[in-house]
Amino acid sequence: MGAIPLKVGIVGCGLVGSKRMQALGANHQLVAVADIDLGRAEQMASKHSGCASFKDWRAVVDHAACDLIIVATTNDLLAEVATAAVERRKPVLIEKPAARSAKELEPLIQIASSCGVPVKVGFNHRFHPAFIKARQIWDSGEIGDLMYIRGRYGHGGRIGYDKEWRADPRIAGGGEVLDQGVHLIDLSRWFAGEFSEIAGHVGTYFWDMTVEDNGFLMLKTARQQVAWLHVSCTEWKNLFSFEIFGRNGKLQIDGLGGSYGTERLTHYKMLPQMGPPETTAWDFPGTDNSWQLELNYFAECTRNGREPQGNLRDAHAVLKIIDALYKRGNSPEQALEA
Repeated sequence: MGAIPLKVGIVGCGLVGSKRMQALGANHQLVAVADIDLGRAEQMASKHSGCASFKDWRAVVDHAACDLIIVATTNDLLAEVATAAVERRKPVLIEKPAARSAKELEPLIQIASSCGVPVKVGFNHRFHPAFIKARQIWDSGEIGDLMYIRGRYGHGGRIGYDKEWRADPRIAGGGEVLDQGVHLIDLSRWFAGEFSEIAGHVGTYFWDMTVEDNGFLMLKTARQQVAWLHVSCTEWKNLFSFEIFGRNGKLQIDGLGGSYGTERLTHYKMLPQMGPPETTAWDFPGTDNSWQLELNYFAECTRNGREPQGNLRDAHAVLKIIDALYKRGNSPEQALEA
């Protein structure tokens, strides 16, 4: 059975909002959109018959026809818009990181729980085909107990990057760790579970901005399993690499499609005599359909009354890790207080 058809409202019509719009496909109907740039909202609405466009996000949240609200605003508005939608008993797909800090997210968690309204956070990387396949292999137990994880995620920015909203701590709440780092931390928790020790460093090496352009994290579970992560917006050539090391082998995901290169999963299987491993690789060329898979999954969860994976509790755990890292010094919080 396909995903339940939904009438959707989108708040935020920028790059991510446009990707969320494209993910609707033929299964769902866009009925209302809003953006502080009304022209951008009107442009998105013009692609969907009968879709209304607004400047004020409240008009979308209050729109009677909307079954589900997608929140794809700047970070400072994510929790506020999602909270208003939940108060109106409307399921919400909220873009990561869901808030600028764990504390800012907590009222939304409480309201969603008390209202019984499902909320999914935009952890679409879980729905990339390489990760879906990797998770199947992981769940089979074939690579054995986890030893450690190594992840890298980076891009190179663009002219004027340091003048965009992501460089403003009052709007973004943080830098590269709160941007791409959210995905690496979420994926690490997905495979390793909860982390009890956090160490690392955030630094601004190139861009003229008060938030970090690089973040280095060492996360450790109670069983001493480590996630060693680096996120960067000085990578120059876009890069994604995520390696899961088990006692019996390794799973390695490279690329995310597009400018990150062809998505590939490689399974390195240790042989009884050790030595060079048995290697199997799967390539996943073509367009990125993780956004559509995530939306359809959430639609199914709302229909069946099931708590989605990649939910508010997952986002809160990720934000607590980032908050702890920022408090170690040279943090966006300090820049904001100054």
